Amino acid sequence: MNISGCVALVTGGASGLGLATARALQASGATVVIVDRADSPGAEVAAGHDFTFAAADVTDEAQLDAAINVAVGLSNAGSGKSSLSNTGPSNDGFGGFRIAVSCAGIATPGRVLGRNGPLPLATFDEVIRVNLSGTFNLIRLAAAAMQRLNPETANGTLGEERGVIVTTASIAAFDGQIGQAAYAASKAGVAGMTLPIARELARDLIRVVCIAPGLFDTPLLAALPEDARASLGAQVPHPARLGRPAEFAALVEHIVHNPMLNGETIRLDGAIRMGPR
Repeated sequence: MNISGCVALVTGGASGLGLATARALQASGATVVIVDRADSPGAEVAAGHDFTFAAADVTDEAQLDAAINVAVGLSNAGSGKSSLSNTGPSNDGFGGFRIAVSCAGIATPGRVLGRNGPLPLATFDEVIRVNLSGTFNLIRLAAAAMQRLNPETANGTLGEERGVIVTTASIAAFDGQIGQAAYAASKAGVAGMTLPIARELARDLIRVVCIAPGLFDTPLLAALPEDARASLGAQVPHPARLGRPAEFAALVEHIVHNPMLNGETIRLDGAIRMGPR
């Protein structure tokens, strides 16, 4: 799928992998909507990059639906259609809300049996709710909006795609460390639902692909001392450093461009396999 002319929505778009992805998609010609919590710097980031900001908690059905409608509204505004039209095929030809990327997530650590007793169930549930349920919430709402589009066209020929949804898991889905039970479970869920959802949405010409990044230089690691960050980077076989958010964004771009990438979880990790600690 060609990115230029599309509307793209990126959750977690105010920082880290999400912001890098939003910038890359915009540079490739997309109109970008970033979604982040109301207390995030999303409005300021959007103003500084010519994005549209939609404040939403990905676990909130109504808030995320409203954010999706912002993307649909931008699409319809460009085609001269009403933003309130939610039935029937729309956006003849190319363009429209065709790209959704899920980067929102949390990584609350905690041992099953810690110094203060068992891990609170509420802590485990929150990580699952944000990382797994929040990702599914985006997939279902984005797919419902993309389903109403006509397949993209190229040179007057009917195309083979309506949209692409990219989700974010983690190498913790496969190499979870001690203290990552909740995080690893949530990301394994994201990876695990990729194939069945891609198979289902194939009938609607919508692809679903998951990226499992390794150690990346994001705000999650920014709070660590520099020597700790360097030590983490040195654990990566090659290149022996933390991943750059722009490298994650480049893979998102390739996924959108390459129609044969579907139903797969792609490790982006420099060949690292995490130890137990």
